Amino acid sequence: MALGLNVDEPETTCDDPNCPFHGTVSVRGGTVDGMVASTEMHRTVIVEREYDVTVPKYDRKMKRRSRTPAHAPDCLDLSVGDAVRIAETRPLSKTKAHVVVGTLDTTRDLGASSLSGPSDPDSEVALDEIESAGGDA
Repeated sequence: MALGLNVDEPETTCDDPNCPFHGTVSVRGGTVDGMVASTEMHRTVIVEREYDVTVPKYDRKMKRRSRTPAHAPDCLDLSVGDAVRIAETRPLSKTKAHVVVGTLDTTRDLGASSLSGPSDPDSEVALDEIESAGGDA
């Protein structure tokens, strides 16, 4: 266990100065669990989390999404769809004030469910059969 959080230190090392494990950046504040929505930027990932908000007028719950840019250290291999834990740190750039501290092995939905395709490959076949039959389901 490293950093005072419930995460393991990665086996690989890196020379990233903004790595919480091998650099000089310290973590503080809270942690957030979410799904990696984008890895297009250099050493930056967009972490998306989904949560429910109560709408008192209709006495219902509504889904909301929050997207947070976070620093991705070189020692962690991240891809779109990974469940990760990010921790607050000092501002690293104009928009980044979080750093990825680990990946999670979870089956619960942390948001970004639209990022992955259908979980069952037969569902695409069934949908194609309905459309080819002329059904307007």
